[in-house]
Amino acid sequence: MPSEFANDDQSQQGSARAATLALAAIGWLLQDNDRAERYLELTGLDPDSLRAGLGDYQVLGSALEFLANYEPDLIRAAEALAVTPEELVAARKDLQA
Repeated sequence: MPSEFANDDQSQQGSARAATLALAAIGWLLQDNDRAERYLELTGLDPDSLRAGLGDYQVLGSALEFLANYEPDLIRAAEALAVTPEELVAARKDLQA
């Protein structure tokens, strides 16, 4: 298999994993009403647009961006999701690629 196809497959797998991690992060951040309200306020999303955007990498990335910008939540989310904070930040970058 040519290397360009291998790179595309790796990129798609990375994006799929990043999207899955972002969905889990959204689930985590919505568990706390204050945190959920802060997320919606800062992103300009409302519950309907969030729900409609769950397949959109920009919306998914916004959750990871939100966590990356507030270290205490980033650390708590990483612990709850059994990943490292660095993995959450890397997933955000994968979604932006």
